[in-house]
Amino acid sequence: MAVNEKRIVEQLSAIYPEYAVKAADTADRGKLDWELVTTGVFAENELLQAYSLASGVPIAEESEFKHLTPIAEIPESYCSAWNIAVGRRANFSAVLLVSDPYRLDSHVYLMRKLLSLVPECYLLRRNAIEQLRAPGGAADDAGEDNPAASASEPELEETLRSMAGEARTVRLVNDILMAAVEQKASDIHVEPDEDRTVVRLRVDGLLREYLSLPLARHAAIVSRIKLLGNLNIAESRLPQDGRTNVQLARNSIDIRISTMPTLSGESVVMRLLNKGAVSFELANIGMLPEMEEVFDRLIRIPYGIILVVGPTGSGKTTTLYSVISKLSDASRKIITIEDPVEYQMPHLTQIQVNPKIGLSFASGLRHIVRQDPDIILVGEIRDRETADIAVNAALTGHLVLSTLHTNDAVGAIGRLLDMGVEPFLLSAVLYGVLSQRLVRRICPDCGGKGKINDMSCGNCSGWGYSGRTGIFELLRVDNDIRSAINRCATSSELEKLAIDNGMKPLIDDGMKKVELGITTAEEIRRVAIEI
Repeated sequence: MAVNEKRIVEQLSAIYPEYAVKAADTADRGKLDWELVTTGVFAENELLQAYSLASGVPIAEESEFKHLTPIAEIPESYCSAWNIAVGRRANFSAVLLVSDPYRLDSHVYLMRKLLSLVPECYLLRRNAIEQLRAPGGAADDAGEDNPAASASEPELEETLRSMAGEARTVRLVNDILMAAVEQKASDIHVEPDEDRTVVRLRVDGLLREYLSLPLARHAAIVSRIKLLGNLNIAESRLPQDGRTNVQLARNSIDIRISTMPTLSGESVVMRLLNKGAVSFELANIGMLPEMEEVFDRLIRIPYGIILVVGPTGSGKTTTLYSVISKLSDASRKIITIEDPVEYQMPHLTQIQVNPKIGLSFASGLRHIVRQDPDIILVGEIRDRETADIAVNAALTGHLVLSTLHTNDAVGAIGRLLDMGVEPFLLSAVLYGVLSQRLVRRICPDCGGKGKINDMSCGNCSGWGYSGRTGIFELLRVDNDIRSAINRCATSSELEKLAIDNGMKPLIDDGMKKVELGITTAEEIRRVAIEI
């Protein structure tokens, strides 16, 4: 075994202790390494880092290698067989990109013999190398026929399954999933355009384009994703929803899959829930100490209703789970009813809504109160029936936590009254409303500049932001507000009362975090425009 291979064994054994044993039992080291990546033992970026440390070959910046000028003397069959990419540089030098360093000396020798120069060598992800060998989709890719398009109905499912099982399709989908996990993306969008398939990742609340592929590959990619979610791969005319769990580099990822037919083909969105990366700590959601103290007192009342409001994707579920995590102990029974159950937590009784069999929020909540709970979490109050049962549960000695889709804290009161909840009942049970949004945090490594020493920041990939925090507006329902609810005061009256009694508007909390250097004014304006 060559010295560099021994160093690779040492590096990978640090990640996976049994690696040295497995390496001793195989002659094809590259194949073993890739099998361990595809089965989730370690991530491809960990593999490349180990290769780089052991061989001294740097890892390429993918943005630097978007296109390569082919070298005619190096056969495509050779490049494909060893999964390498070669090309000429503008200064008449050459570049060699490899996914592993095991045959690097042989590749360099070949290029020296054919080209009479020593190439610059870099490590790069497998799928990125495949894309480089067919830049922009490659002539053969761009012009290839879609087998599914011409298949008859009986042949369609078999054809799609065959396409979904192709090695390059499996690798591509795995690569997309791994990239999403590495970039801490919450969603993956696979979208057909007129002549392209675009893959975008939602990172810190905003979409970023990750990959562009020929439209001819769209059916294979969608079919592969459908197989993962146990969906009907032959049905492309109707929306479908599925769910799966995958193991990626020691991360257990729960994936919710949604497909939707469009004019250009099926659009797919995958919501990623990384169970190992989520920490439900109330202290970590971003409240300033003064507000956290008031909110902590509110959630410790023995009965009543506390609401968390905001648009989709504003972190309401995380806040509620953080509250539950803080309140959970052996002396309390906590029951949740959700659609869907996003995170499984110990010591809770969790119920998932299933409208197909008649298990709605309202029907489930009606039975929950007979289970002797101390605290009830209702995923969302959507209608009058659910609201009425929640109010009755609060009146009979239960603490009810729930969410509403409203723009601000005061709006929750109007929304419940519009649903038909009696004002005197609402004023009796409502104790607090927390409105929130998520804003991106300034990257701690580059200070928001996106660069370190003229190089793109590795922590935020040059965006200047890394991670998110909350901005909040906490309405505490006191006697003045209760009286205003009873007389059906307008929203503007309620808001003035709340501010006079100490509520800080959402935008004020955001600007305080700007002063503290946590986020930027642009971020606050993006999510909390002052009307």
